[in-house]
Amino acid sequence: MSGKSRFTKKGGEMVNVYPPSEDTYLLMRAAIAEARADDSVIEIGCGSGVISKSLASRVRSILATDINPHAVKAAASLGIPAVRADLFHGIGARFDLILFNPPYLPADEGSDSIPEDDRWLSAALDGGADGREVIARFLSGAKGIMSPRGRILLLISSLTGLEEVVELAQALGFTTEIVARERYFFEELYVLRLRGSE
Repeated sequence: MSGKSRFTKKGGEMVNVYPPSEDTYLLMRAAIAEARADDSVIEIGCGSGVISKSLASRVRSILATDINPHAVKAAASLGIPAVRADLFHGIGARFDLILFNPPYLPADEGSDSIPEDDRWLSAALDGGADGREVIARFLSGAKGIMSPRGRILLLISSLTGLEEVVELAQALGFTTEIVARERYFFEELYVLRLRGSE
């Protein structure tokens, strides 16, 4: 199975945190390659916290955020400073490296009727009608937390529309470059490096 799965059961129990999957590990590898020892890093939508954990000893500082309180608890249990936030709202610092594995799947019709117990996991999966709603919100405000040498690593899927995301980022003043990609049966995953254009 590739990318973000819509399965919400594990061993018969509800899963409240998006488990590490192919997209997680693709972004992790790209982040490890990109990170510098003097970077301050923030991971938006940290999920299980495994990406932040993999970088913690490689960078100057790291902060993990998630809107899901269960994800914040999971990251904190790995020894990662973690706060609950909707994207970066309430975060006053600036970062050299911003990581985001957003909800990028186009939402299913009827997603408003998701059972309450599934809503936290759904928040990690559903990117709105076209899969780009959360990405657009993120890109609209991300420069506010970027340091002058800041870079963003953004994971997206072909299901979301690579060209559309690149056009959106460029319209908001970012340069874009694909730094990692993997193809699966139903989709291709990409990691984009974004920088503020000069």
